[in-house]
Amino acid sequence: MTHSTQQIRPAAVAGMFYPGSAPVLARDVQQMLREAAPAPAARAKAIIAPHAGYVYSGPIAASVYAPLAALRESIRRVILLGPTHRVAVNGLALPAATAFATPLGVVPLDQPAIATIEPLPQVIVSDAAHALEHSLEVQLPFLQTVLGEFTLVPLAVGRASAAQVAEVLECLWGGDETLIVISSDLSHYLAYAAARATDSNTARHIVALEPHLDHQQACGATPVNGLLLAARQHRLQARLVDLRNSGDTAGDRSRVVGYGAFAFSAEPAHAH
Repeated sequence: MTHSTQQIRPAAVAGMFYPGSAPVLARDVQQMLREAAPAPAARAKAIIAPHAGYVYSGPIAASVYAPLAALRESIRRVILLGPTHRVAVNGLALPAATAFATPLGVVPLDQPAIATIEPLPQVIVSDAAHALEHSLEVQLPFLQTVLGEFTLVPLAVGRASAAQVAEVLECLWGGDETLIVISSDLSHYLAYAAARATDSNTARHIVALEPHLDHQQACGATPVNGLLLAARQHRLQARLVDLRNSGDTAGDRSRVVGYGAFAFSAEPAHAH
């Protein structure tokens, strides 16, 4: 496909949620990845990562992205789901665009994969749902840094059941070449101690693959629940990689937002 026929969705939150300058963005992401604690070597099939401004949630996201660098040569496709924040959507929205851009470059969309899910009744096409949505975009610079060449299937998730999300994931599940990324923050605007209690309870439900989260527990509850349902069907094991909040990173502690990083693997992580 030539560039003239590519419809590129430009970065909407560069310079706000993360640096707009490519060299500064590359440096910041690489630094966060370097500072992330090394995780066990179980191969991740899916991850959950937060989507706030990098100064708040970047280090938590980095903790689950850093180990993916080991899979750089094998992951060729990323299925990326996040909640809609600005446009109400019934179902799961694909963009009409054929590529997504960030300051680090352009990621092509996986047209054959998209064609397999377009017939599903819960899948719609809406550029409006994607135009200003940050929940998907903020994951891309991390993916562009830790992976090599990959294609993307971006889905902005609105009103849908966990089963409808799981059905879409099932169609796109693939093998080792496919990584599933769910973008979600946890609790919003609780005081620090209350957020810690709430988020650690939510993390227990996620690790137990209990697909009954509500939107008070996680803004991305709908795609998270869909992943948890699919993870059960595929007998994946979930592991909590990092759990902090904005009071731990860059915010005050009177009203915080919770961030969790989780990895889902087919085999147990070896304890050393």
